[in-house]
This record gives sequence, C-alpha cells and structure tokens, in this order.
Amino acid sequence: MGQHFLHDSQVISEIVAAIGPAHDQHIVEIGPGLGAITVPLLRRLGKLNVIELDRDIIPQLQAMASNVGELIIHNADVLRFDITTIEPLDAPLRVVGNLPYNISTPLIFHLLESRSRILDMHFLLQKEVVDRLAASPGNGAYGRLSIMVQYHCRVERLFNVSNAAFTPPPRVISAFVRLTPHKVLPVIANDPQMFSRLVNAAFSKRRKTLKNALKGLLTESEIHALDIDPTNRPERLSTEQFVMLANHCAHIE
Repeated sequence: MGQHFLHDSQVISEIVAAIGPAHDQHIVEIGPGLGAITVPLLRRLGKLNVIELDRDIIPQLQAMASNVGELIIHNADVLRFDITTIEPLDAPLRVVGNLPYNISTPLIFHLLESRSRILDMHFLLQKEVVDRLAASPGNGAYGRLSIMVQYHCRVERLFNVSNAAFTPPPRVISAFVRLTPHKVLPVIANDPQMFSRLVNAAFSKRRKTLKNALKGLLTESEIHALDIDPTNRPERLSTEQFVMLANHCAHIE
C-alpha cells in the first residue's frame, strides 16, 4: 500500500505525548499499519477507532489489541469514509495518523468537510507538506494548501522525524503537525466556493501578478479599491486578503 511503518520507540513516545490522549476522549487513527501508535493509544484510551484499508494487516492489529482494549476497525478507504458516522454520533473526535504521502493533501481536504465534529488532528506527514501547511505569506512554500487549511485551522508544526524512524525508510524527512479547527473563524468567506475558486485561480498562475492571475474575476481597479496592490504576486497576500477579494467577487456576482 506504499506505507512506511514507524518503529522508533522514542519517536512513538514523542508522538503519543504530543497527542496527549485522555481516557474519555474519542480518537480515530487513520492507517494504523502495524500498530506502532495504535497500541500505546489504546492502552491510554481503553477504546480506539481505526480506519485501515489493507485487510492483510487487520488480523495482526486484532491480535496486538486483544489484551489491551477495545479496537474498532473500519476496513475502508479513508478518502471515501464518512468520519461523522463513528459512534457515539454526538462525541467530538480527535484524528491521528501516519499518513501515506500520496494521499495526505486530499485526505486533509476530505477531513475538513467534517471539521465541525473534529477537535484536532495530529498527522505525521512529509516535511514538505508540513512546510506548506504552516507557511506564511512571502514564504516560498506558501500557496493554496496554506491558505485553505489556515482558513479553517490553527496549524502547529511540532517536530521533524528522521527517515531512519521508518521501515522501509522513505526518501524524505517527515514532520509531525497539529491542526486545530477554529471554533470561530477569524474571517468569514461569504461564499466558500468562490473563495476556493479565487485561491485556485491565483495559484494556478503563481508567477503572474495578482491583476493578471485574477483576470476575469476582478479588475485591477477593484483589487486596488480593497487596498491590495494588484501588482503583487499571490504568495504575498494573507488569508484575510484572499477572503476580502473573494467576498467582493461574491458580491458583484
């Protein structure tokens, strides 16, 4: 399945400590693999939901958990799984996972659709992805992913993880990150679809100036009227400024 299994006990301890699981919490682990994080989480919680696609791994997970606690295994493709169906239906969820690099970005966007039920998310990701998640305006890693995730969540880079901590070792460095959905959005996009469309448009033509990248959506004078320099490149703008632009687009449509 293209997974890299975590085996370093020190890193596992650091991850569990950063998550800080409490006995009355409802945690969902994505891609438990060989149970490196699963077992210590289950030991703390007594009950744990996991989502695992690989059927061959499930018997091993069940055997490891048999004397530890109640492990509820959802054999499913997490990109198609509705996390809000996990019981009890009124319980806030915490999500953790050592995510396969090839699905990390679409999975984060998929989970954000259920953000109203999610307290926080802790993910082990490719460092390059975490760089993009946490980037600020003007940083080379700043782009669509940064803006769309930061609009919905507070992003905290926690620590890097060497490739030697995995079997087989990946070719890249990993990083552990915490995403905490905002209880109240710092700024509100009146039309979320327009906001997404405008950000996509801006960064599909990243090297162009804002006035050229957004041609067809906003005129140079309209951008300027919002006190935003239309000659700036998109990576210079904050999330709040993109929301301002999107709200103006929604208003004129």
